[in-house]
Amino acid sequence: MGVILTEAIAVLAEADLPLHYREITERILQRGAWHTNGKTPEATVNAQLAVSIKNLGAESPFERAGPGIYRLRSDADVPENHSNDGQSVVDTDNALSAEDDPPRKTLSFTDATEQVLVRFSNKSPMHYRDITKKILSLNLVVTHGRTPEATLYSQVLTEIERSNRRGDTPRFVRHGRGYIGLTKWNQQGLQHQVNQHNAEIKASLREQLLEMHPADFEVLIGQLLDEIGFTDVIVTDQSGDGGIDVRGTLVVGDVIRTSMAVQVKRWKRNVQAPTVQQVRGSLGTHDQGLIITTSDFSSGAKAEAARPNATPVALMNGEQLVNLLALHQIGVDRTEMFLLDLSVQEPAE
Repeated sequence: MGVILTEAIAVLAEADLPLHYREITERILQRGAWHTNGKTPEATVNAQLAVSIKNLGAESPFERAGPGIYRLRSDADVPENHSNDGQSVVDTDNALSAEDDPPRKTLSFTDATEQVLVRFSNKSPMHYRDITKKILSLNLVVTHGRTPEATLYSQVLTEIERSNRRGDTPRFVRHGRGYIGLTKWNQQGLQHQVNQHNAEIKASLREQLLEMHPADFEVLIGQLLDEIGFTDVIVTDQSGDGGIDVRGTLVVGDVIRTSMAVQVKRWKRNVQAPTVQQVRGSLGTHDQGLIITTSDFSSGAKAEAARPNATPVALMNGEQLVNLLALHQIGVDRTEMFLLDLSVQEPAE
């Protein structure tokens, strides 16, 4: 928990009554544990209190007592020592919201880019520097980097590349000289034909998966897991292992190793919650679960997979499966298309 929320707990505990966020801010500053160069410290405090309530719900130590007024929940954990050990924290950020309403959720650079293009470009490409300025002026992204323009441009180009590798239609189009547009503005011509072709190939691949023999499908999944970072992949005996079809170890950065038990479902109907429960019941002491299906998951299955205080079970639906197969060229061959672009490309700074 950050210093602002910790100090807010102390202030409310000492007051033993609800306070407006402006009064909370004044008392926090008087305590000397937090200093800010921002012009609206009250809004910063209000924003953090509102985010705590929004994100944590009943788990937040705070609750609203009225517009802009907060109090501690009756069961809030209040530290005995409110002094913060005499340490002082300086905050140089301005707040995102100066009103009583909860602040808007900040976005990734790519999502914010799409929003700016939709709202302000009149369906014309914008330069990445102009997009960045608009994003920052609207507080759509919070960043402490010194070159946000370069970060934005790099992330947009990376997303385009990854989408192309998967055979998906990218959200963005690079027009050269640092200009970016949205693909949906120009869904025609050769690029549109390529996108349609890729969609048809993916649909065909999905149909082929449904027609595969179950044992062959499990072997295919084992091959895919090998490609995406698993080691020691073993397709288990169909007659046992508690319904687990494939086992392997997911390795991240040669540091994190997670034993995964995988069940595959070559289904047309959605996977339901009891299947998630079955997989969880088949896990060993140190296992985590993964269900891969050619269909999708019901809302109940998704909720069960993410149930608090239970062993997590990851879910991969048919669309994600086909995208990964296409990305790693399993069952499909990729042919590169080169389009002549005579414009000068401006690199990110």
